[in-house]
Amino acid sequence: MIVQLTGRVLERQPPALVLDVNGVGYQVEAPLSVFDRLPALGETVTVLTELIVREDAHTLYGFMTVGDRQLFRSLLKVSGIGPRLALGILSSTSTDQFALMIEAGDTVGLVRLPGIGKKTAERIVVEMRGKLSDVSAEGGASAVGDAAAEARQALTSLGYSASEALKMVQAVATPESSAEALIRAALKEKMRT
Repeated sequence: MIVQLTGRVLERQPPALVLDVNGVGYQVEAPLSVFDRLPALGETVTVLTELIVREDAHTLYGFMTVGDRQLFRSLLKVSGIGPRLALGILSSTSTDQFALMIEAGDTVGLVRLPGIGKKTAERIVVEMRGKLSDVSAEGGASAVGDAAAEARQALTSLGYSASEALKMVQAVATPESSAEALIRAALKEKMRT
């Protein structure tokens, strides 16, 4: 199993990139978020990978974070979701935002993602709810993360969708903010727009 590649970036043609690892070129399929973080051509990068072996192909999929790779793996376990659709989801939303939509049962938000219809959204929520604690919050359980999570939960209880609450909190988050301060600031900012 190939789980990581470190090499020079030879090509970057979304959704594929080519890495030169000690003279061997590896083609890696990746979500658009990876391309935003790639260095210039010829520079070295480390990409976490998932190798999918099928009867007709061996395909490497690449990610910049452990959470993104874990979400990709979790999505593949949902019936009806293959690697292409999983990449589309990861290209359209952040891992944290997706996890919030799942936990909040936000099927409306999921349907807005490419390739996901109402039935697929409902299936994703049913099959993934409660199973994404290991993919969200790359930083772990810091005090800032806890305050932000508490603020997002409060905003969703006030009627905002999970994705809207995430955006509202991200717009006002500071390292020293308490949950109460984040809620107040997010609501003030929302009133201005």
